[in-house]
Amino acid sequence: MCDFVEGLGITIIFRQLHAPTFLPGLDLGPNCIYVDSEKLLYPGDLLHEAGHLAVTTAPQRAAVGSAALELPWPTDGEEIAAVLWSYAAAVHLEIPLEIVFHSEGYKNESGWLIDHFQQKQFIGLPLLQWMGLCYDEQQAPLHQAQPFPVMRKWMRD
Repeated sequence: MCDFVEGLGITIIFRQLHAPTFLPGLDLGPNCIYVDSEKLLYPGDLLHEAGHLAVTTAPQRAAVGSAALELPWPTDGEEIAAVLWSYAAAVHLEIPLEIVFHSEGYKNESGWLIDHFQQKQFIGLPLLQWMGLCYDEQQAPLHQAQPFPVMRKWMRD
């Protein structure tokens, strides 16, 4: 996971995190993810946090963790897009979905999400497509591309 995320241009910085964080052992900064290995409970959360950065515009990514970040961030749409991006990344990396969508996350809806993914019901797919990251089954043939969960690119401009 770390090699994949860093290959996208997102730096992973291992360090102690002293302040409380939304997800145990993880915090976001400008184009980076801070990881406290001692506090990290769910390694799959790293992909979800990478998804937040990936679906954010480049200028906003550079402002994460600073006063320059335009709020609200992430928006509800970006949250949905990050979930779907995380699914595509898990498929790409051949990671079991239960690692990323663990039972302690996603407001106790991880099972529901996995069921929908397995039925190819991709909530938020039009948004990921609008962001230029992938194509749905109707658009993919027009671009001689593979449909989602194959990604056209992993990072939003």
